[in-house]
Amino acid sequence: MITSIQGVLVSASPARAVVELNGLGYEVNIPATTADRLPPPGSQVRLHTVVIYREDAQALYGFASPADRDFFRLMVENVTGVGPKVALGIMSRLSLPLLIGAIAAGDVTTLAQCPGIGRKTAERLVVELKARVGGQPGGLAALADGIGAGAGSPGGQHRDAVAALVALGYRPADADQAVRRAVMALGSAATTETLVKQALAG
Repeated sequence: MITSIQGVLVSASPARAVVELNGLGYEVNIPATTADRLPPPGSQVRLHTVVIYREDAQALYGFASPADRDFFRLMVENVTGVGPKVALGIMSRLSLPLLIGAIAAGDVTTLAQCPGIGRKTAERLVVELKARVGGQPGGLAALADGIGAGAGSPGGQHRDAVAALVALGYRPADADQAVRRAVMALGSAATTETLVKQALAG
């Protein structure tokens, strides 16, 4: 199984990246949350990958961190009605810390805002994954906290900044997107306060 790919980023869009390695160009499907963290074309890039085989095709999916990749795999393998396309849509709308927080809290409303899923699928996400993100040592909650330096997105500061924006009236998905943009502008070491200020200014 191909668990990662490292090479030159040839091109990228919010949904796909092309990585050249040893003279071959690999098309990798990515969520927008990973696209936000890609370097400029021509730079070296490393994506953590999952290969999914179907009867008529095979596709490569890439993510900025092992935690993102593992959560994608968890959804595809364990949640009824969630295939690769839907899982990418969910992860494009919500960052991993917010996704895990919504599932752990049973926040069906936030999950149902993701493209391609309705309330029933959002409820299945909660029912089928809540026990897995409940904060057991080494579980997905720990993975989300560990996104930090390796993936370019803070864990606790990100969640706290999103919560602050929600308290100010933002919808959770919009708050998450604003904080992701703030992280891109300020870097992964930014404090919760500076992330909130940047998100409000942007």
